[in-house]
Amino acid sequence: MESTFFGINTVTFITNLVIAGGIFGFMFTMGAVMSWSERKQSAQLQDRIGANRAGIPLPGGKSLKVWGFINNIADAIKCLVKEDFKPRAYDLFMYNLAIFFAFIPAVISVAVIPFAGEVHLAELFQSWYLKWIPGLPEYFATNLPNYVFRVQVANLNVGLLFVFAVGSISVFGAILAGWSSNNKFSMMGALRACSQMISYEVAMGLALLGIIFIYQTVDVWSLVQGQRELAFGWLPKWGIVLQPFAFFLFIASAVAENKRMPFDLPEAESEIISGYYTEYSAFKMLMFMFAEFIEICFVAIMITTLFFGGYSVPYLMADGFHWPWGAFTAVSHGNVVLLELGSFLTKVFFFCFLLQQARWSLPRFRYDQLMRLGWKYLLPLALLNLVVTVIIVALGGF
Repeated sequence: MESTFFGINTVTFITNLVIAGGIFGFMFTMGAVMSWSERKQSAQLQDRIGANRAGIPLPGGKSLKVWGFINNIADAIKCLVKEDFKPRAYDLFMYNLAIFFAFIPAVISVAVIPFAGEVHLAELFQSWYLKWIPGLPEYFATNLPNYVFRVQVANLNVGLLFVFAVGSISVFGAILAGWSSNNKFSMMGALRACSQMISYEVAMGLALLGIIFIYQTVDVWSLVQGQRELAFGWLPKWGIVLQPFAFFLFIASAVAENKRMPFDLPEAESEIISGYYTEYSAFKMLMFMFAEFIEICFVAIMITTLFFGGYSVPYLMADGFHWPWGAFTAVSHGNVVLLELGSFLTKVFFFCFLLQQARWSLPRFRYDQLMRLGWKYLLPLALLNLVVTVIIVALGGF
C-alpha cells in the first residue's frame, strides 16, 4: 500500500497512538477516581457525607461541587503550590528517583493488557457512532478493507512475565524512599514494605502458575482467548471457574503487594507516621499516594483479565451471540467492540469498588501476623493448589 495521508503506515501510527493514549489516560483518570472513591465510599460506610466543601463558584451564590470531586482538584492545586520541604541529610538523587520506581511500574504493566478484542477498522467505521464522519467510512472500506488491530498497547508473547518483572521494580521505590530520607520511621516503613512485597510475591506467583498450566501460555492475549471457550457446552472457562482457590490466593497477595488495608503495615499512621514516604511533601507526596490509587486499578485489571475472562462477554463472538441452546443473535462489529470494552470496564470498576470496600471494612494485621499469613498459610496453600492443578492437567483434565 502506498504511503498517503491515510496510508497503512499513518493509520498504524495513529491507531497505536490513540490506543496507548487512551489506555494510559484511563489509568491516570482511574487514579483520580479512586482518590475520590476513597473518601466518598468510606463516608458511606461511616454514615457521614464525605468530601463536599470545595467547589467552583457559580452565579447566584451557588457552587459546582460534582459530588465532592472538586476536592481532588483542590488537593492537587494545594500540593503543587506548597513548599517542597526536604530533609537535611539525604541522598538527593535517590530521594527523587524513588518516586519514579513507585509510580511507573503500575502504569507500564498495563501495556500488555487487552481492553477489547480485534477491531476491523473498515467495519468499525460503518457503525452508527462513526458512520457520520464524512469520507472516512468510504475511504477505509475501499483502501484498507482488511486492516485489523488489537486494543492493546504491546502484544508480547511473554506478557504475564513482563507484568511480574515490571511490578517487582516497585519495591525499589519503597526502599530508596525510606533509606534516602534518613528517617528512622521511613526506614522502618521501607523494611516492612520490602519484606511484605517480596513475601507475598512468592504466593502470588505460585497462584498464577496454575492459570499458566491450564491455559498453556504466558501471553495475556491468549489467556483471555482461552477463557472464551466453553466447558460442558455452556460454562465459560473463566479463571474463577477453573481456579477458584487461586483467585482467593491472588487477591489476598495482590492487596498485600499494594500495601492496602488490612496489609498497610508499611504506612501505618498510628505506628510509623506515613512509613517510607514520611519525609516527602507537596507534589512528591501526592505522587506516592496517586501511585497507590493507580495500583488499585491495576490489581482490579489483573483480576478481571486472569480470572473473569478479561474483555470477553459470555457467548459473544465476533459476529454476535452464539447461545448454548443453538440460537444465534447477530451483532454488528461496532457493537461487539462496545460490548467487549464495556464488559472489561464494568468488571474493573466492580473490583475497584470491592478493594475499596475491604479497605474500610477490615482491621490492620500485626506485623508478625502479616508474615505468618504469607509464609505459613498462603505459600503452602499456593503450592498445594499448584500440585493439584498439575496433576489434573497431566491426567487430561480441564
